Amino acid sequence: MDIEFATSQRSTVGIEWELACVDHASGELTPAGPEVLARLNDPSDVFPHVTGELLTNTVELVSGPHARVGSAIDDLRLLVERVREVTDPMGVDLMCSGTHPFSQWFQQEVTPGKERYATLIDRTQWWGRQMMIWGVHMHVGIDDPRKVLPIVNGLLPYYPHFQALSASSPFWAGESTGYASSRAMLFQQLPTAGLPPQLERWSDYESLVADLTHVGVIDDYSELRWDLRPSPKWGTVEIRFCDGLSTSAEVAAVAALAQCLVEELSQKLDRGEQLPTLQPWFVRENKWRAARYGMEAIIIQDAAGNENLVTDDLRAILERLTPIASALGCLDELWGIERILEGGASYQRQLAVANDTGGSLKAVVASLVTELRDGL
Repeated sequence: MDIEFATSQRSTVGIEWELACVDHASGELTPAGPEVLARLNDPSDVFPHVTGELLTNTVELVSGPHARVGSAIDDLRLLVERVREVTDPMGVDLMCSGTHPFSQWFQQEVTPGKERYATLIDRTQWWGRQMMIWGVHMHVGIDDPRKVLPIVNGLLPYYPHFQALSASSPFWAGESTGYASSRAMLFQQLPTAGLPPQLERWSDYESLVADLTHVGVIDDYSELRWDLRPSPKWGTVEIRFCDGLSTSAEVAAVAALAQCLVEELSQKLDRGEQLPTLQPWFVRENKWRAARYGMEAIIIQDAAGNENLVTDDLRAILERLTPIASALGCLDELWGIERILEGGASYQRQLAVANDTGGSLKAVVASLVTELRDGL
């Protein structure tokens, strides 16, 4: 099976931001997505645009591809305002987090008229219906197809950094889970989701897709819903680690981190260097630690098993990436990570609101709505 990897401009960035629609009065999820999309009537092949997702309670904002993270964020901010022109008169608020604090999965509606969603639910049943989750996905352009799989493997050591920064799902169906990101644990239950295999050659990827297609696991490569994956259609690496983020500034910070890391890895490959990787069992352990402990995770840094607190490691990474960020024009966005480190990730803010309001999860939803509207 030959899979062509599209031509893409190096280190360009496109961002997908999934937002939840909630009832203004109750804070419950509401199936407003199809009506919002019908009123906006966005063509799906023109960027930026608003589109639907698995559940009718969701709208997804998709930026155009840009050389600068700030330009992609401008797209998203404009799209939020366009959506609000529709949702505000409907009594619908917008929020974003990895999960909704208290709505129930069995009360949500699957988006009708989409064969791939119907097939997903038919195959995955109860676990598929559990996917009441939201995330941020980032595409970063790769200028040479030979780089894509080495860069995918080279990004896996940074999984816990993205997970800790974005962790925003401490609650599930009205319960405190004890996890910074319950979304990370939920999403990997789908048969084609979770961590990607560490493949060496593009032919290995083509063989894998051919095998899975042959036995009916997938119909095409787009159904491989890995946490990190090549995107042949767009010529990008797609980074899918992140929980939903409630502010555009936080989206900008993690997108800048993604862009800078991909550019750093690309430069190393240009110099003929071998990219450092982690054993799959270390990658898996790091994912769990970051999902469980968030900003307090002690992560495995390298193949030798050296460890460090994820926040300390992030600060060292920020210093290292500063020259690259300056060249890419995303220095301010990258250093927004320091503001997350100082002010707390979303899961920490949500837990603090619940603690300050006697456990009110409705207050948590209200805080998420306010953060999306007004920032931090």
